[in-house]
Amino acid sequence: MRIFSDGTAAWPRLRPAFAFRSGATVEPPAIDIGADVLNIERTPAEPARITICRQSREDAGYREVFVSIDGESVAIMQFGETCTFEVKPGPHKLRAHNTLFWKTHHIVLRPGEHAKFIAINKTGRISFGLLFMLGAFPLYLTFEREFEKSQLPSPKPQIKTA
Repeated sequence: MRIFSDGTAAWPRLRPAFAFRSGATVEPPAIDIGADVLNIERTPAEPARITICRQSREDAGYREVFVSIDGESVAIMQFGETCTFEVKPGPHKLRAHNTLFWKTHHIVLRPGEHAKFIAINKTGRISFGLLFMLGAFPLYLTFEREFEKSQLPSPKPQIKTA
């Protein structure tokens, strides 16, 4: 180690013990760092999936629903379509809009988990009145996650006292 007059220090440069020929490069190891300590080779995590369905009877059938995952546009859905996307496990930001209303879900998916969403463009009570007056009407966006019965929390039993 060399110490300079201004108080800084520097380590001497070590010459490599070997040289690469013909432009060869060093690549990182194929397994995770730290796996050698446990003497195991880690496999990559199973991807998670997100499915968005636009097949509800309540849907007006007009106007597209634009879907993005983590800020990247992934689908423009018409009525009757279903789209499934594979994503990495972890946190994700899922957004949908119909150019008038925006809905956002922040979700965290485990490896192999399958999250299902339903998108519905609904008409309101005054929508058809606006159609006659303006020639257009607003469609309200409903964008919700569907849960299977096994994923829903069980209700707490109620104890009745006399």
